[in-house]
Amino acid sequence: MGVFIKESVIRAAPERVFAFHEQPGALALLTPPWERTRVVRAAKISEVGSEAVVETRVVGFLPVRWIARHTAYDPPRSFEDVQVRGPFKSWRHRHVVEPHALGATLRDEIEYEPPLGFVGRLTEPFLVRPRLEKLFAYRHEVTRRWCEGQTA
Repeated sequence: MGVFIKESVIRAAPERVFAFHEQPGALALLTPPWERTRVVRAAKISEVGSEAVVETRVVGFLPVRWIARHTAYDPPRSFEDVQVRGPFKSWRHRHVVEPHALGATLRDEIEYEPPLGFVGRLTEPFLVRPRLEKLFAYRHEVTRRWCEGQTA
């Protein structure tokens, strides 16, 4: 099982950081322009059981429909989603917002298992990990700019 954590300090109240994720269209805002991804249906994070549906590509060309179900909601501290269907054997994503002396800490905690057994585990450091690092660096920057009142 792989674990990925991205943490950033944002100069805004935890409530504002959490509110960013609650707004309609947040998932689309968090999708980098280089990703060939389309949000088919966004989930309402405040409704446990609601599902987001995203069409994306794996390894640049294989189309995949990713369905993530929201399984926990604890404002303004955290919310969680798990993959119901998608490119991973398993995926659990916990979004955590905590108070910080400068505002808030935003932390994405992801536990995942790549597909394809041994081959997936072997290629994870070269295919999955770099993509997660780039994706979440972008997401945290977009969130920071919005929360700190800067243009995206």
